[in-house]
Amino acid sequence: MPRHSPRARPAPVTDAAPCPCGRDAAYGDCCGPLHRGAAEAPTAERLMRSRYSAFAVGDRDHLLRTWHPRTRPPDLTLDPRLEWVRLEVLAATGGSPFHTEGTVSFRAVYREKGREGALDENSRFLRHDGAWAYLDALDG
Repeated sequence: MPRHSPRARPAPVTDAAPCPCGRDAAYGDCCGPLHRGAAEAPTAERLMRSRYSAFAVGDRDHLLRTWHPRTRPPDLTLDPRLEWVRLEVLAATGGSPFHTEGTVSFRAVYREKGREGALDENSRFLRHDGAWAYLDALDG
């Protein structure tokens, strides 16, 4: 039986591929421009979706760049054993282009060693220098 080594990073996604964030759009029209720094997320939910997609495609730089400096870790290592397979946005408060704070509750489904798991989080976002930034996960 062949041995499978852990993936060093996910296979690159093309601009024409469906966006990992689950919106009905191609990656090149959705999270791709945010990952490349060519656009900024207009809402907290769009930033959260782009951050999920960054986990799915292995874009560590986007994750660090969109993390609020007050809580940003000095470095970030992505787990190559996790395959992010689906995002479900459960609720959002605030976070519009007219707000300075917002929360997004979501479930991120992943696969590890052939088994599915889920990360449930209520994330808090703040504007920093005019752009949305991930601050932290709210308890409870």
